[in-house]
Amino acid sequence: MLAYIGLGSNLDHPKQQIKTAVMALHSAKDVEVVNLSSLYQSPPVDNSDQPDYINAIAQVSTHLTPLELLHVCQAIETDQHRERAQKWGARTIDLDIIIYGVQVVASKQLVIPHPEMMNRAFVLIPLAELEQDLKVPVLGPIQELIEKLGEYQLTRL
Repeated sequence: MLAYIGLGSNLDHPKQQIKTAVMALHSAKDVEVVNLSSLYQSPPVDNSDQPDYINAIAQVSTHLTPLELLHVCQAIETDQHRERAQKWGARTIDLDIIIYGVQVVASKQLVIPHPEMMNRAFVLIPLAELEQDLKVPVLGPIQELIEKLGEYQLTRL
């Protein structure tokens, strides 16, 4: 199964945090990172007083279920000292399952496609970089989602 995982960091050397998380994903049992987008810099979603974020998307091949993949992502966050002090707060690392094949998941623990992805240039632009003709389950073609964004602040690094 092909899945896309969003990575983001704005604390403690964000570029290194993303590199470490990608290596951890690739080292996880039954997960292989097959592609990685460029890094992108963007301001915090809530425009709060915190450092800009560095983001990327990893395309992974996996035999894990979506929930098992979520547990792998959460373990990586824990290993990299992720603290969940406030919603959209600064963080060492954040890993979100954005898409998992064509599956749609809606549970207390996990929603796929990611429920905010259509509002996030730092998700859509790197996704399109990896797969220009991607069709997001339920939401439609990635290019149409990008067009609906309007203006956004995002810098490719």
